[in-house]
Amino acid sequence: MIESLQRALSRGPADVPLPQQLARLDASRLRAYRENLDFYHGQQWLEPRRRERRITFNYAKTIVEKTASYVISGFSSLVDPVDGSPEELERARRVERILREAQDANNLDQLDFDNEIDCSVLGDAAYKVTWDAREERVRVSAPDVQGLYAWWLGDDPGRVWRVASRYTLSREEAEAFLAPLTEAPLPAERQGGAEHTVVEVWTDGEFQLWLDGVLFLEQANPYGFIPFVIYPNLREPKQFWGVSDLEVVKEPLRELNRAVSQLSMILEMSGNPIAVLENVTEARDIAVQPGAVWELPEKARAYLLDLLQGGGVGLHVEYVNVVMRALHDLAEVPRSAFGENRQALSGVALQMELDPLLKKVQRKRLIRSAALRRRNEMILRILEQQTGERLSPYRTRIVWGPVLPQDRSRLVEDETRLVAAGIHSRRTAAGLLDVADPDAEWERWREEEGRGE
Repeated sequence: MIESLQRALSRGPADVPLPQQLARLDASRLRAYRENLDFYHGQQWLEPRRRERRITFNYAKTIVEKTASYVISGFSSLVDPVDGSPEELERARRVERILREAQDANNLDQLDFDNEIDCSVLGDAAYKVTWDAREERVRVSAPDVQGLYAWWLGDDPGRVWRVASRYTLSREEAEAFLAPLTEAPLPAERQGGAEHTVVEVWTDGEFQLWLDGVLFLEQANPYGFIPFVIYPNLREPKQFWGVSDLEVVKEPLRELNRAVSQLSMILEMSGNPIAVLENVTEARDIAVQPGAVWELPEKARAYLLDLLQGGGVGLHVEYVNVVMRALHDLAEVPRSAFGENRQALSGVALQMELDPLLKKVQRKRLIRSAALRRRNEMILRILEQQTGERLSPYRTRIVWGPVLPQDRSRLVEDETRLVAAGIHSRRTAAGLLDVADPDAEWERWREEEGRGE
């Protein structure tokens, strides 16, 4: 009954097929994606290009990539046993090994970093978790959010009941990918053309696949859940889609580009000074060069225009510094994050200097943790469906590495005291110390102790 109601509510005007409805959905969001991508790639001037010099300092790219490096700085997925029984301890260790294997098989270290940059630029990102029947393993990918559409309950953006994914395939890709789904070749009317537009529509109960606007396949959802994790970069209250990191720095960066371009032209003209002639009606062969001699009529005066007179350049430089300070404040990335440490700060003082960046990373990690836990849950549920092995409950814990460089010897001492006091477990301490497989490392230590090594 619920799915029947959903189908009825999803019908567009005059029962327009969903692929045609997508062309009119989220126009402002998709336009913002394109503008943010152009800005990230250095297209930062609003006015059409004229003959004057234009300098572009692409701080947008640097800020996004530097922040992404701080956010995705070593994390691990830990599984806590439900109780202290040997069966639950073994299940928790088994689940952790499965997640590490999925991470290695899908190269998730690189995928997570690329997705973080994409999320910071566009404002949104996504993971897709499916079963690869050919390789018999879970496949994790990061689809382009420019092709994703989501429907959620009006009073709860956290409850997504339908997701559509639109992308294009070449003719060869379409034949290789779609034919095995129906165990038959593509229909003759669908075989022409260099590219095909594919739209996947997922609900908890149904899966539809549209090819070039025509329903190609409809069946029950093989997973029982929507295999997408869509998450925002930074969330606005009561909104589903997120906000790009570039929104707050666009104006300062445009003003910085304009101010520095203007200063560059002033310095260039000062290096090639302008000759000013007064009370002269006609002039020929006036050259500004060492040793030049000018013949001027009576009562005429000649001089070089000095654009640097009166400290004008200093005012421009001071203005550029003001714009730079505003840029770093709005981006929440202090100069110290770029290696500038004039006061030789360290320890708590350096941490206070970088506190805006730490707070920004903390906000982002709250959102990323929820997305990564959901991704882990999907991996485990699909594997449980395919192998029959019990992996539930699907609860994992994301442990993040430190944002700032750490004194490793001091960190080891702190974790030793926390473990001895019963505040941290050995596995948590090992995760914070970047030990890839805490349980295997513990077993190797016990074997060495048993042999007296």
